[in-house]
Amino acid sequence: MSRQRFIALLVAALVAICGALYLSTQRYLPRDPHGLALLPSLAAELNTVTSLSVRKGGANPTVTLHKQGDQWTVAERGEYPADVPKLRKLLLALSDAKIREEKTSNPENYSIIGVEDPAKPGATGAQIELTAQDGKHDVIVGKSAGEGNFVRRAGEKTSYIVEPGISFEAEPRYWIDTHLLDVATDKIQSIESKPATGTAYAVRRMTVSEPKPADAKAAATAPAGTPPAAPPTTATATSGAGAPPASKFVLEGAPSGRQPADPQTLAPSPTALSSLAAEDVAPAGDIDFSKPSVVTVTLADGSVLTLTGAVVGDKRWIQVAAPKDVSLNAKTQGRAFEIAPYRYDAIFRPLEQLLVPKPQPPTAKKSPPAPKP
Repeated sequence: MSRQRFIALLVAALVAICGALYLSTQRYLPRDPHGLALLPSLAAELNTVTSLSVRKGGANPTVTLHKQGDQWTVAERGEYPADVPKLRKLLLALSDAKIREEKTSNPENYSIIGVEDPAKPGATGAQIELTAQDGKHDVIVGKSAGEGNFVRRAGEKTSYIVEPGISFEAEPRYWIDTHLLDVATDKIQSIESKPATGTAYAVRRMTVSEPKPADAKAAATAPAGTPPAAPPTTATATSGAGAPPASKFVLEGAPSGRQPADPQTLAPSPTALSSLAAEDVAPAGDIDFSKPSVVTVTLADGSVLTLTGAVVGDKRWIQVAAPKDVSLNAKTQGRAFEIAPYRYDAIFRPLEQLLVPKPQPPTAKKSPPAPKP
């Protein structure tokens, strides 16, 4: 072997050794994770996510959302439609979360920041598991930390603080599509009510007659000193060409000797059926409707809406039936919905609220004390 070749081989060997030493050194240098994505590949997979589960305080998921065809549903609520905007918000929060700093890798300290195993009783954190086209993403979200949260990727020891924060609920009721009904008051023609206790009644919309031209002429030629006629109501005054005829609600079923309240009181409350939201949903068979209150609402287009109500403890439940509304009927059939108590009271009004209050009995006058002798 020539001396020149030997030197070349020696130089090549030294370069290879130096390179190996450098790479070995770099391998064990600590990496700064600041600014890295918590779930690096999720951003590209958001549209392929098919399920999301939250587990807290037990081995099984407390809530599971999954895609059934084109619709997201909540498994723990009988596959009721899920709140997709809320789901999308959580997916974006997980995708946008960036590591601010590294925290403990000691399992004994996990419970302090809420990233211990969520299956443990009393665990404060929750585990979120996503299934996407290219695999699963699994992260434990712990306590709040400034503008973010403590987190730990499942299966890893290291925990982090990430920002922005990741907020969500672990209860199924918070993931349902809360939109239930939206019926404007001006579309209601009549309401028939059969309360669980008390007298049945009905309120119906009646057309108010417009003033006749002859009435106006008579008023103009009335003798001096004649009191003027009462001005038309706002509804009557504003109704003209192209406007719907003025109307008011009247009561049927007032007890003998009692007077109906004024039309404004008889009219359905704007908070009755407009933007009615469900707070929870359950199988109808799980709720005691043995002593129901029933309200039948007839709308201007002739369609009928039947609401059956029940008070169970401190909760108010209703069933909804709309034979002519196929999509609504499919959504509500076989289900009961919890609604806010004030909404329930606006729908199932007792007859007494629609009557002129009874006059108070006169208070007996006290006799003056007898003069002292």
